[in-house]
Amino acid sequence: MKKAGITSFGTYIPYFYIERSTIGNAWGTRASKGRRSLANSDEDSLTLGVEAARPCLNAVGRQGIDTLYFASTTAPYAEKSHAVTAATACDLGLGLTTADFASSTRAGTEALNAALNAVISGASRNALVTAADCRDAYPKSTQEQMFGDGAAAVTVGTENVVAELVERVSVANEIVDIWRGAEDKYVRQAESRFIKDEGYMAAMRAAVSEILKKSGLTPEDFAKVVFTTPSARDHLGLAKKTGFNAETQLQNTYMDEIGYTGAAQPLMLLAAAAADARPGDKILLAAYGNGADAFVFQITDEIEKARGQINFNAMLASRREFKDYGRFLSFREVVLAEPGAPFKIPPSTSRYWREQGTYLRLHGSRCKKCGASIFPVNRVCAECGSKDEYEIVPYSDQTVKVFAFSIDKLAGRSDDPVVGQIISEAEDGARIYLNMTDFDPDEVKIGMDVEFTFRKIHKLGDFVNYYWRVRPVRKNGGDN
Repeated sequence: MKKAGITSFGTYIPYFYIERSTIGNAWGTRASKGRRSLANSDEDSLTLGVEAARPCLNAVGRQGIDTLYFASTTAPYAEKSHAVTAATACDLGLGLTTADFASSTRAGTEALNAALNAVISGASRNALVTAADCRDAYPKSTQEQMFGDGAAAVTVGTENVVAELVERVSVANEIVDIWRGAEDKYVRQAESRFIKDEGYMAAMRAAVSEILKKSGLTPEDFAKVVFTTPSARDHLGLAKKTGFNAETQLQNTYMDEIGYTGAAQPLMLLAAAAADARPGDKILLAAYGNGADAFVFQITDEIEKARGQINFNAMLASRREFKDYGRFLSFREVVLAEPGAPFKIPPSTSRYWREQGTYLRLHGSRCKKCGASIFPVNRVCAECGSKDEYEIVPYSDQTVKVFAFSIDKLAGRSDDPVVGQIISEAEDGARIYLNMTDFDPDEVKIGMDVEFTFRKIHKLGDFVNYYWRVRPVRKNGGDN
């Protein structure tokens, strides 16, 4: 019987980051070291989760995915499936098992556990797990500086396994240490020593001790140890107390570069560890949240094929500093900036459902008679006039070029006024009109490469309207 494990990794770190000194200086208080990632004004946990999942699909393909789990403590809806929306945006089929995991920073590893169960039992062939968070903290609090926005995803299966599951355990620990009520915007927390000693340390030590006992392994058997952490140093103390060498074995948590990404952190750090791993390496992953999940994975020879597909370093390298704390508060909807002009098009749930091939899947069409491509799907060919003689063309994975553009510095939100309107051209000649995001207006030019990104547009009608935008291709080596 083939063994189950992780077959691909994907990560998404937003384009913007804000220096913690910018936050501290705004309040005249001491700033923590480093910076934190920041979701753009058109991003939320769902869009981040979709962005993390897409590299996995590029690696393993869409055809075999029959399960999708979405994990987040900050999902946009209180009642609606986010996993189904994510599956649609990822252009997966209809014959799919979906589920949402929520309410704990352990949601990401809970979803991973469920995916492993499904694959091992035979209920699923290939499962996609994506976890994302955009957690809000009280202004001026330590958490405001230490939280970070981000997402990570994995696929689980038995073919071409990159990280084979060796063992896993879970422990439960009932404690009110970190929580957010149904009506709360901000995460609340108890006294810091209580959180650390009776929550984090107690649960994580129990999980690590149990998995070492169950697997028959010792700390020396591991090439890398991944401990999630809500602070810059808690994982260091945990490593010492559990017998691991913090200098040689402990995975960098990137708290100084990204911050605490909640439910996404364990999968994100596991991807970073796998990117540097060698065949045969054993990796211990332990994640905290009202208890702890622990896993032992062994890296296989498939890592040599998958290493270039793990996009963690590319995401980290292609970012831009966000320098305005006031706009940071506005992006987080902590303060409300002056509203812009109202949308002229009334929202419609029925139209949104009817046009989901365009809005969520980014489908165009190609005429079977003359070969002309058009976006969005058009029943009548603009070139030869044939009717209902077309095939569907998916564009979301394509890199296209800017054919024409305009930069309007007054058309957007009052806190984000610059709007880039882009006509892009695909290789098949289709021209696609979309707005641009995550860009420097001075760097936009005809012929530049852009890629598609799934974003939220507005919340008219009391539901989130999602659509696609373009952005400059994010590559290693600096800001776009």
